[in-house]
Amino acid sequence: MSDLFDQVTGDMDIVKKLMSKIPGFSGYIERSNRRNADKILREFIANRYEEEYRRISGLQRELVANLELDFLDDIEAASIKVRQFIDRVRTAAYGYSGFFDAVKVDEDRLASVYKHDEMLLDMGDELSRAVDNVETSIGTEGLPASIRHLTAVSQSVLDAYNKRAELLMGGGETPAVSQ
Repeated sequence: MSDLFDQVTGDMDIVKKLMSKIPGFSGYIERSNRRNADKILREFIANRYEEEYRRISGLQRELVANLELDFLDDIEAASIKVRQFIDRVRTAAYGYSGFFDAVKVDEDRLASVYKHDEMLLDMGDELSRAVDNVETSIGTEGLPASIRHLTAVSQSVLDAYNKRAELLMGGGETPAVSQ
């Protein structure tokens, strides 16, 4: 995740580089770069999960087409959790605390947040595998279990996002990704 911050920092134009030499102004530029990196990262994460949300919606249509209506409520629960995750990622305030903010984010904590964000990307792969499992289970006896697993993974993704705020405030640990 530090590569993302380095990329944003490396793309500074010559005026920002010059201004960064002014005492006190470099902190402002650094915070601004963090906000930009955070925005880019969270937009990427949201888009990644949006793909899986669309796939789940397609599976719902497939269940209707196959007249497997008993499972619609169950898969809808997973769909809602993924949608909540996407909405929270997209609508949360961007960036990290400013100079006068009550909560300061130190470098170690920021590294933990970036590590956590990387884990959220990894969890996208886990969600994708759960969606794959439901897709291959349609029409089989394994469908209920695959939908339960998808719902559990969807909840863990939502829980992991909620941990991000705790990390920014100084609490919590990054949860492990199950494989």
